[in-house]
Amino acid sequence: MTLEPYAANPEYTLGREFNESKSKFRNDFQRDRDRIIHSSAFRRLEYKTQVFVNHEGDMFRTRLTHSLEVSQISRGIARTLKCHEDLAEAIALAHDLGHTPFGHAGQDSLNNCMKPFGGFEHNLQSLRVVDFLEQRYANFDGLNLTFETREGILKHCSFKNAKNLGAVGERFIKKQQPSLEAQLVNYADEIAYNSHDIDDGYRSGIIKFKKLMEVSLFKECAELVKKEYPNIGEIRWLHETIRRVTFSLIFDICETSSLNIDKYKPKRIEDIRKLPNLINLSKNMEQKQLELKQFLRHFLYEHERVVKMTDNAKKIIKDLFFHFMNDPSLLPESYTKNSGNDFSRSIADYLAGMTDRYAINIHKDYKLNSKKHCL
Repeated sequence: MTLEPYAANPEYTLGREFNESKSKFRNDFQRDRDRIIHSSAFRRLEYKTQVFVNHEGDMFRTRLTHSLEVSQISRGIARTLKCHEDLAEAIALAHDLGHTPFGHAGQDSLNNCMKPFGGFEHNLQSLRVVDFLEQRYANFDGLNLTFETREGILKHCSFKNAKNLGAVGERFIKKQQPSLEAQLVNYADEIAYNSHDIDDGYRSGIIKFKKLMEVSLFKECAELVKKEYPNIGEIRWLHETIRRVTFSLIFDICETSSLNIDKYKPKRIEDIRKLPNLINLSKNMEQKQLELKQFLRHFLYEHERVVKMTDNAKKIIKDLFFHFMNDPSLLPESYTKNSGNDFSRSIADYLAGMTDRYAINIHKDYKLNSKKHCL
């Protein structure tokens, strides 16, 4: 693997919280990736929603397939920019470990429930999973990942929370940047979900091809496909177009970021932290991606069918939260040990770890109704 001096290097990692002997055959970032893949939280992503609730259909994306797609895009960008592919992959695979069931609807609902107790944010929860909640090793809680992987997982963080996170929270206090590997995963995440939400939206019947042609980036790519394959069927046309949309975004981010790197000439990773964010889309492509995101929000995420699903999902999370708050004895003992006297955080840990179908089933078992809330 050819690395530039500004790339993260496992030989010079800032280390793990608990000292471990080095592996003879794997670098530290590979070990992080492997620990993430073998974690319980990673397996549960298979049954957590991206847009459509898990039982809506087997062909829609889940958090697991999304994470794999983000990983694939991240590795490609990292290789092009001569950053560390293993670190980018590890961050990508872990970035949604703390996500609730039911996608952003579940997160919003749990955050509302947790507002009196410090709130809930899935980036912080992902870090909490790898630092504490996974119970796999005899000598420590969590996965004991390297600083660089943990830093990349923490995409956003308030100043208040950052002060309680030690070294990994310092960049938010000092207003510094993370590694280029962390920066590029953030963009790979957006590229992946925009592209696959087009596919899932079309597959669901909510978004029509004709309507997609109103989005400039999609239209440009679709017209190129049609010119090359005049008699192509609509489904193949869609997938060929999505492929070109994805490629256009990846190509642009690699080209623009390379120009930024050439401009600032960072010599080491410490330089990256003090510079502006170097991983970027061009202004023109950024505008096109924004148009695509706005289209998806209006015609997919705000569609009455999706809103009905998300409203029901929010109710399930809310009902379960107050159910456990009203009767703490119902919470599994393993979770009551996780947060000491902060019982609400134990509930958040339990709910965030649920899959869509588990949350639905336990809600049915308890026959809950939000009118019963008394807190």
